[in-house]
Amino acid sequence: MARMHTRRRGSSGSDKPVADDPPEWSDVDEEEIEARVVELAEQGHDPSVIGMKLRDEGVKGTPIPDVKLATGRKITEILEAHDAAPELPEDLRNLMERAIRLREHMDENPQDHQNKRALQNTESKIRRLVDYYRGDALDEDFTYSYDVAVELLEE
Repeated sequence: MARMHTRRRGSSGSDKPVADDPPEWSDVDEEEIEARVVELAEQGHDPSVIGMKLRDEGVKGTPIPDVKLATGRKITEILEAHDAAPELPEDLRNLMERAIRLREHMDENPQDHQNKRALQNTESKIRRLVDYYRGDALDEDFTYSYDVAVELLEE
């Protein structure tokens, strides 16, 4: 499998264990989990951070290893149902933040060719993601540019 924008070969990673039911020791009510998810989102946490907090801190002291197994819905689905979903998908937002940091670095260090390439690679990933999300999470006529990214992330 070819890796995007690197010379390295693929690396093996761990997979989540296959499970159909949540573990017996994690028997928290679905409504309590959903309420905690929405509460964490209102505090400004991203869906991935919410998942880690539920895994580590849990709800009322009981850890939730997998929200989807416990509730039947993903964290983003729960947030959409409660109108608490972020405006931008998390992966796209993180890439835009990275591109802004790289662009600011390039303005100060124009001779840094390695980071110039990193910026090109990051922006191409953003454009691919924008194509994926266009019409669903993004407007039909959305196009990425540095100025648009700065404007979106200032909100």
